[in-house]
Amino acid sequence: MDRAILHSDLNNFYASVECMDNPQLADKPVAVCGNAELRHGIVLAKNYLAKAWGIKTGDTIGEALSKCGTLQIVTARHDRYSFIASKVRGIYYDYTDFVEPFGLDEAWLDVTGSLKLFGNAEHIAEEIRRRVREELGLTVSIGVSFNKVFAKLGSDMKKPDAVTVVNRDNYRDCVWRLPVGDLLCVGKATQSRLQQYSIRTIGDLAAADPDDLRRKFGKWGTMLYLFANGQDEEPVRRLGERPPVKTIGNSSTAPRDLVCRDDVNCLVHLLSECVAARMRRHCVRCSGVHLYLRDSALKSYGAQKRLEYPVATSRAIANAAMDIFDELYDRQRDIRSVGVRAIGLVGEEYQNSMFGCIDGEERAERLEQTVDAIRRKWGSSVIKRGVVFANRDFAYLDPEDESALHPVSYVK
Repeated sequence: MDRAILHSDLNNFYASVECMDNPQLADKPVAVCGNAELRHGIVLAKNYLAKAWGIKTGDTIGEALSKCGTLQIVTARHDRYSFIASKVRGIYYDYTDFVEPFGLDEAWLDVTGSLKLFGNAEHIAEEIRRRVREELGLTVSIGVSFNKVFAKLGSDMKKPDAVTVVNRDNYRDCVWRLPVGDLLCVGKATQSRLQQYSIRTIGDLAAADPDDLRRKFGKWGTMLYLFANGQDEEPVRRLGERPPVKTIGNSSTAPRDLVCRDDVNCLVHLLSECVAARMRRHCVRCSGVHLYLRDSALKSYGAQKRLEYPVATSRAIANAAMDIFDELYDRQRDIRSVGVRAIGLVGEEYQNSMFGCIDGEERAERLEQTVDAIRRKWGSSVIKRGVVFANRDFAYLDPEDESALHPVSYVK
């Protein structure tokens, strides 16, 4: 029997919450933006009226206002969005505990085991849509299908406030005609490469030679071929289940351009502190470090470095990141954003037998574990490395404060 999978997507979530909380915004073009004072002043979300003016996610506030002079700018309130998202998930849990969030505003639900209780999958989707609208004042688009990939495509087909069914009888007609870039895991770079081989629609991908795709794209090509042909078997994870973490990273746009190595070093150490602490919470170490830079001309580039042995200390991660910086940075432009990512994660047991031959690393990790305990009790800003005080612009930043830094767990 086919699985019954839903993908639920709250329509214009951030902007919808703002319009719900402030009804005076309901008939105006609205853009929810980051904190301009911290140079995160880009459009994070917009309502349909703003979209009609050509405003896009990622536009700067200035660009958005140049398109629509009457645009209402609202500063993002992440705590409020998290609270509302938890209320929506509460509705989902009334139908199944197989709920897998995909960001705050999206989630997959496996309702296969709930059909005898609540009716068919389309009926359950309609019930959820109605309840979200009536109980929370928001609208949601839901895709219904036999796998996660097609369910997500379905939720994108009709917006707002709609349910779309993609089944084995109609997926060739409604899915294969879509641009290949609509398929989950096909980003702009992959889409561009596929188009080089005349693969422009999902149907083109489904009809391609799987062996040829594997030769050109490796295992990724095989996976995309299966996705296009409706052969996605990835399960929806039960409430509380988490996929294994493959990489952990943090990135931040600095409060001002970084004009010298010392500036970059301050921010890299702040980011590395948070990365290392999160690695220790996951009981993993990294065998490599990736550094991402974005300069004042908005050009992005990065590189990675393998380590002699896996580590979980901010000192080792920051030192490796700065080694990469010294090799990578040409000093032609100032730096706007920095990202530090721990890669090649291994479990704790891999290292327990090796610490005896790693001079100082075990002691450094124990010291940072003590710092972790102090921060948990008294706050993340109560103790900091001296290096971050080299510049007053960064000394106040709290690595656990999402309004200043942006922690991201990279799961692949």
